Amino acid sequence: MRRRILLATVVASFFYAAYAQAQDCKNNEELKQKLSIFSEYAKAKNYKEAYPVWKEVYTQCPSLHYATFAYGERILQDKMNTTTGAEKTQNAKELLQLYTDYNKTFPTRLSATEMRIRQALLMFDEKIGTDKEIYDLLHKAFTEDKANFKNEKALYLYFSELVSLHEKGQKELQEVFDAYDNVSDKIQDEKNELSETINKYLAQEEAGTLSEKDKRLLDGCRKRVDNYETIAESVDAKLGQLADCKNLIPLYTKNFEVNKNNEEWLRRAAGKMSDKDCTKDPLFVKIVTSLHNVKPSANSAYYLGVMNDKAGNSAKAIQYYNESVNLETDNFKKSKLLIRIASKHSKAQAVAYAQKALSYNPSNSDAYRIMAHAYASSANECGSTPFEKRAVYWLAAKTARKGGLESLAARYDALAPSKVDVFESGLAGKNITFKCWIGQSITVPRL
Repeated sequence: MRRRILLATVVASFFYAAYAQAQDCKNNEELKQKLSIFSEYAKAKNYKEAYPVWKEVYTQCPSLHYATFAYGERILQDKMNTTTGAEKTQNAKELLQLYTDYNKTFPTRLSATEMRIRQALLMFDEKIGTDKEIYDLLHKAFTEDKANFKNEKALYLYFSELVSLHEKGQKELQEVFDAYDNVSDKIQDEKNELSETINKYLAQEEAGTLSEKDKRLLDGCRKRVDNYETIAESVDAKLGQLADCKNLIPLYTKNFEVNKNNEEWLRRAAGKMSDKDCTKDPLFVKIVTSLHNVKPSANSAYYLGVMNDKAGNSAKAIQYYNESVNLETDNFKKSKLLIRIASKHSKAQAVAYAQKALSYNPSNSDAYRIMAHAYASSANECGSTPFEKRAVYWLAAKTARKGGLESLAARYDALAPSKVDVFESGLAGKNITFKCWIGQSITVPRL
């Protein structure tokens, strides 16, 4: 009993001493002055002069002010950028520790999720961590706090590191597929959230009444949507051949019986087989049938449409596609379904479904992507001269840009007539009407 009392007394004394020390350092006027000094150096980007003063404050009283960590991050990043070899590695490790201390000391300023994301990205960029260490950090951040896992680069790295571990035989293929679905769902959720913001300002933008502040917000949201589009493409590319029919069919065949009443598993399996065009296999029929039996839904009706499409029953397929849209009650999901249907068609039909998708979500970037691609793919059949045919790319670029897809718009602009072409044509400022299925006009820019 006496030992327990003695131990409790020692522990209490330790924590009291630590608390008292922390309070003493916060009242230290010299340290406060040094905090001000390195802060001014850092604001002026004079990181070399800031480092020794910052280091003293960080070592003696990290809890003095959160600026010790906010500016400390910049100071150490500068040291990494201006050093090489072992010294650079040491600076990177010091920054890793700073993130840990930052979260421990000011958790409301740097959450555990953000700490892990920054550490993982740093370890990857500076090559100071293994694939497993980086993956474990990101997996913990994603699974414990998915709502606040919003870093686009970290999302891709999370999936990429898992694929690397699978290739080394350390992770099962099913884990890769599960993570792919989870990351894809997260990307879609983020795009939906950004779309809600964008949609609020579309009418003002059209009327030309947007304030500069709102314009910056709208441009920022569109840029992030474009970033998520790029990440989604990169994730798809990383999955690559792992999700071909040769791998999917045996894996899903093995797991079907145990999951035949699992709605999420059936939905994801059907989705993957549909995306990878494995719909001719009898397994796809079994999965879709089970899905429809477990819970008739917009998804199951859509896949019944896919099955009929593959069987050549176009009328029946359209019937199921329309039923799937009617069954869906959420406008964002309805819009996404219409995009999936649009992707099954080309040119005029694809555009028609994409436009319908926009009626439920006016800022659906996938709809603009499909429409832009449909226009661009028709360049050779629209227009009576080579100049007019290439002018279609301006329409494709304009459509992509309307969806915030700047990188795609730039690619189409590069395929359109050049300044020299415009000058020699004498058509600058004039309208060109595409009399093919497109049925739209474009004004030749004054380049």
